[in-house]
Amino acid sequence: MAATTVAPTGAATPEIPVRKNKKVAWGSPTTYFIALLLVAVTLAPVAYIVLGGFRTNAQITTNPSGLPSPWVAKNYTSVLQNSVFWQQLGNSTLVALVTTAGVVVLGVMASYVLARYRFRGRGAMYSLFAAGLMFPITVAITPLYILIKNIGLINNLGGVILPQIAFALPTTIIILVPFLRAIPEEIEEAAWLDGCGRLGFFFRMVLRLSLPGVLTTGILAFVASWNSYILPLFVLNDLGKYTLPLGVQAFSSQYSQDTAQVLAFTSLSMIPALVFFSLFERRIVGGLQGAVKG
Repeated sequence: MAATTVAPTGAATPEIPVRKNKKVAWGSPTTYFIALLLVAVTLAPVAYIVLGGFRTNAQITTNPSGLPSPWVAKNYTSVLQNSVFWQQLGNSTLVALVTTAGVVVLGVMASYVLARYRFRGRGAMYSLFAAGLMFPITVAITPLYILIKNIGLINNLGGVILPQIAFALPTTIIILVPFLRAIPEEIEEAAWLDGCGRLGFFFRMVLRLSLPGVLTTGILAFVASWNSYILPLFVLNDLGKYTLPLGVQAFSSQYSQDTAQVLAFTSLSMIPALVFFSLFERRIVGGLQGAVKG
């Protein structure tokens, strides 16, 4: 038998804390049902397009909502062997990467000034960037087209990149300014005492501490640039300069009778952005949460 210890008479017996199993609150089943319903509604068109690429035109005509039977990979291989697809994929990648780099670099620098410097007109400048959120690119497409034409960037990828950077800056600054304001001033003072100047503090400390917000704005800029359609439609008129969204439209017009191959081309065009967004989804949520807290 195990020995037991008896407390002396009159002595207070210490209370042993008892761990209680916490019950996980799962919430209302109705909430989960609505959430699953919304997910299904969102994913259903994507699944239909991807699976449609593995079907033949006869299968789609006979049973539009059915599964591939048998599975046909010819549509995808035909698109992958098309040099125009790879050229348009390269154009979209180039435009998206350069746009993202420009948005991140200019956005971080402008946000740093608005967040850490005090000067006359700072509030008005920040309000001006915030007002830019209310003017989508579709509203300014006509004067923007005239401006791009006057500077000679029609049918040039630069005519797509520069406006995309400009229209993405308001969102970038709105997200990054709270991040940079939340950096304690004690860190900056300590950097000053160590002989670190403003540029040194910016590159060594600010960029690292605001990395979640920088990643968030970069991902949003990349996905928005990849999916952009209106601006390239007005600026680009050469098939070799088309980005993938325009390529899908041109391919659909050229092969309007081959529905299965059009679905395969569409799937291959949207999959890179879906994969990229899915991989960095947590970064986006974390960055936006940090912006709200800041």
